[in-house]
Amino acid sequence: MTGRDDVRLPATTRADVSTDLTTVLCAGVPVAAATPAAAAAAVVRLATEGVAADVHLCNAYTIALADRDPRLGQVLRTATLNLPDGQGVVWANRIIHRSRSLPPMRVYGPDLFLDVFRTGQDVGLRHYLLGSTPAVLEQLGAELRARFPRALIVAAESPPFREPTDGERQSQLDRIRASRAQIVWLGLGTPKQDYEAARLAAAHPAVFAAVGAAFDFVSGNKPQAPLWMQRHGLEWLFRLCSEPRRLWRRVLWGHPRFLWAAYKGARQ
Repeated sequence: MTGRDDVRLPATTRADVSTDLTTVLCAGVPVAAATPAAAAAAVVRLATEGVAADVHLCNAYTIALADRDPRLGQVLRTATLNLPDGQGVVWANRIIHRSRSLPPMRVYGPDLFLDVFRTGQDVGLRHYLLGSTPAVLEQLGAELRARFPRALIVAAESPPFREPTDGERQSQLDRIRASRAQIVWLGLGTPKQDYEAARLAAAHPAVFAAVGAAFDFVSGNKPQAPLWMQRHGLEWLFRLCSEPRRLWRRVLWGHPRFLWAAYKGARQ
C-alpha cells in the first residue's frame, strides 16, 4: 500500500480453503458460528496444513467499517475465516438467524491467540508476531514463553507507524518466508491489520491472523475488562473508560452503524 486510497487487494479469494465451520451472514459479512475451541482448532489445522489463509476477528466496529468501506467489505467477504470477536455480533447473529442453533459465546481475540499458542505446542507450530512496539513485543514474548515453554516464536517485528514503502513490504515478506512461520499474528489495529492479512495471505502460504489488541492485553500493557463485563457485552464500556480520547468516536459512531448494518442485512 502506498496510501489509503490505493490499497491493492488480492485478485483471488482464499474462500476455497475449507475450515469446516458453519458461517452466517452479518451485514453481508460471512461470520463463523463457532465455539472458541472449534475456532482455535480450525486455525491450528489451517496452519499445520500450510495453506494460505487470512483470519479476521470481527466486532461491531469491524462490521460497521466494512458497511461503510467497500474495500474492507470485499476483504471480509472473501476472507478464509471471520470470527465473532464481539458479543454484539454473536447476539445479532442469534437474533437474525434465530431458526438456527448458534453458539451463545464469542471468539475473543486474546483468548484465541492464547488457545492457539497452547495447542500449537503439541504440533510444533511456528509463530511470527507482527505489530505494536518493540517494548510491547518484548513483554509479550516473555509472557508467552512463561505460559507456553514449548511454543516456537520464530520472530517478532514492530513495523513503522506509517505506510511502508514497497521495498519495506517486500523485505518484510522475505523475512516471513525465511522464518518458515506457519502463523503470523498481526496486531496493527483495524482496518490496517485486515488489509495486511489479506495482502500477505495472497503472497505467501501461511495463516495471517488479525487479532487487534491481543498483543497489548496478553503482554499486560493494557488492562482487560473483567469477565462479567465481557460476558454481558460491556467490554466496549470498560475500554471507553480506559481510553476515552482514543475510542469515543469509535463507540459513538461504530455501535449505531453496526446496528443499522445488521438490520439492513437481515432485511435483504
